[in-house]
Formats: sequence, C-alpha cells, structure tokens
Amino acid sequence: MPIPRILSTDKANELIDRLRAQNGPLMFHQSGGCCDGSQPMCFPEGEFKTGSSDVCLGEVHGCKFFMGADQFEYWKHTQLILDVTPGRGSSFSLEIPLGVRFYIQSKLFTEAELEDLEPLLEVAATN
Repeated sequence: MPIPRILSTDKANELIDRLRAQNGPLMFHQSGGCCDGSQPMCFPEGEFKTGSSDVCLGEVHGCKFFMGADQFEYWKHTQLILDVTPGRGSSFSLEIPLGVRFYIQSKLFTEAELEDLEPLLEVAATN
C-alpha cells in the first residue's frame, strides 16, 4: 500500500468536520510566503485559486491539500501531519475565529517509504 504524503490527527479531523458542516467542501493550501503563509490554511473548496506553481500532495480527511511548488521542494522528503493547536494565527484560514489554528508536524521518510510514496495528485488549475 502506498505511503501517504499527508496525514491528519483525530483533532484535525474533528475540526475539519466542524468547518465542513459550516462551510461545505474544503481545501488546504500551504505556501512558503510570509505572514503565516507557511502554515496550512483552510478555505472553502475553490476559494483559493491554485495554479501551475502549486502541487496537490493528496487528500487529508476528504480535502485536497495543496502546497506551493517551491515549498514542496523543501518538504518532499517528509510526511506531513496536519494537527491543531490553541491560539490565533493571523491568516484568513477558516478556523482562526475559533481560537485555534492548523499546523504541520513532519517526519522524514525512510528510504523504503520514499520508494513507495503515493503519487502527487493531478488536478486542474482553478485560476
């Protein structure tokens, strides 16, 4: 079975379910920019316009997870784990008004895992 590039904790899944109930289908994007741009941000699906400079790592709890291609070059050897922590980030992510924010934990893939990674998702750009 292929190794996923992105996982989520139970806590993150609970928050995703809550946000999905309020906002409908969701998506995530993580860029390498400033102003919290390197933290994962949650949007209603299609609200954040992705393009050729974005990579879709896969789905996390039913939501596509995109990352800027430049950022992916730094993170491609790691498995990302989406989690939640108390505190207010300064982004436009949907969870911010709830007093929590998504964040990423990571672990390096082993050599064996690198050989058996899930492929990146091919998706049409939304711009």
